[in-house]
Amino acid sequence: MSSDATTGATYAPPSAEIVANAHVNAERYEEMYAASIADPPEGFWAEHGKRVDWIKPFTQVKDVNYTFPPDVSIKWFADGTLNVSANCIDRHLETRGDQTAIIFEPDNPEEAAQHISYTQLHAETCKMANILTDLGVSKGGDRVVLYLPMIPPEAAYAMLACARIGAIHSIVFAGFSPDALAARINGSEAKLLITADYAPPRGGRQTPPLKSNADEALLHVTNDCKSLVVKRTGGQTTWVDGRDFDYNALREGGASAEFAPVEMNAEDPLFILYTSGSTGQPKGVVHSSGGYLVYAR
Repeated sequence: MSSDATTGATYAPPSAEIVANAHVNAERYEEMYAASIADPPEGFWAEHGKRVDWIKPFTQVKDVNYTFPPDVSIKWFADGTLNVSANCIDRHLETRGDQTAIIFEPDNPEEAAQHISYTQLHAETCKMANILTDLGVSKGGDRVVLYLPMIPPEAAYAMLACARIGAIHSIVFAGFSPDALAARINGSEAKLLITADYAPPRGGRQTPPLKSNADEALLHVTNDCKSLVVKRTGGQTTWVDGRDFDYNALREGGASAEFAPVEMNAEDPLFILYTSGSTGQPKGVVHSSGGYLVYAR
């Protein structure tokens, strides 16, 4: 047994089998880290950039200028094109289609866990992509705000669908107030809000009335923003015709399970992540498609 000097917690070291099958050991990690910070680091990132699937392979790895003001510019793989959703799903379909991609373990112990295969994930993501497209969301800078509880798989479908069609998504914590939600919708100039009727009860405790919070937030939104609602609990909610749309009904009403991934430049925005706003107006940090995916991969 080993112990953590900070917390006092004890834990068992990994088994010999786990160590033998690990993708990287401590020695290899140190080697990779040293290569990643070498000057210049292009060789390291060029190698790892090939781990993702490119529609148009990159020829330039890094193009940065830290001169301030006014010419700060940071670009990675800028002449390459790809689709993040295709990298997360499509590349696995031929050889791993039946393998589990997502395990959703509900809070309610009486609700069965869901094991979602790559094939199922592909179909549901495409359905969501078609629904978003029918609601007017497309490539070209459209933003979608996700104000959802911990209800995978819909949250995963929404993120992957945005990436598939070339829209930019921004996740807002479901515990945030209507004012905080409105600030982020306005800040991103979102075209669509995806929310749920209610969050499922957690540990017997009542959870935020998300649709009511969204309704209140939308009263203070300056642009025309539609609302796509996942009816997770079936609880009673208010409804505004022409603004609110029922995800469940649209999904079951014939949304196609096919949607070709849109070609995106590596520097096209993938998502916006807002700061907490605890010291002022929330600030949106934009993450690009190619650089983020290589880093995450």
